[in-house]
Amino acid sequence: MALNIVLIEPEIPNNTGNIGRLALASGSRLHLVKPFGFEIDDKRLKRAGLDYWQHLDVIYYENIEDFFSKNNVEDMVFLSSHGTTTHWDISFKDNMYLVFGKESVGLPKSLIEQYKAQLFKIPLFSTNIRSLNLANSVGIVVYEGLRQLRPL
Repeated sequence: MALNIVLIEPEIPNNTGNIGRLALASGSRLHLVKPFGFEIDDKRLKRAGLDYWQHLDVIYYENIEDFFSKNNVEDMVFLSSHGTTTHWDISFKDNMYLVFGKESVGLPKSLIEQYKAQLFKIPLFSTNIRSLNLANSVGIVVYEGLRQLRPL
């Protein structure tokens, strides 16, 4: 297993489907933390994930407490526009958890405060946008991790 992609309360089925496809392509595991903004059998989720969803290594959690009770926080980094260090400075390691927040508001403020030392951002080079699309953000960070872990 390369990396663990964690989506906290994802809201948009198309993003989650695309991220599932990315997880499979990158050899990563997908962790989905409820509540979701859609039903897991939503046709938009399946369409974005195409026919790959059945091959995906995915774990579901009832809530954020359930997720943290079952996983080691020392192996996690949190991605947020509120980070001060860029994703290029993450020291990636196999099986690391990359934790992303929901599309509308990102990570909960409590996580941002609690895990400041593990908080990273993707740099934006325009003041005209607040953030990137979640699926794009996950792709950027996952493939930077793979580049560091498995140089060609």
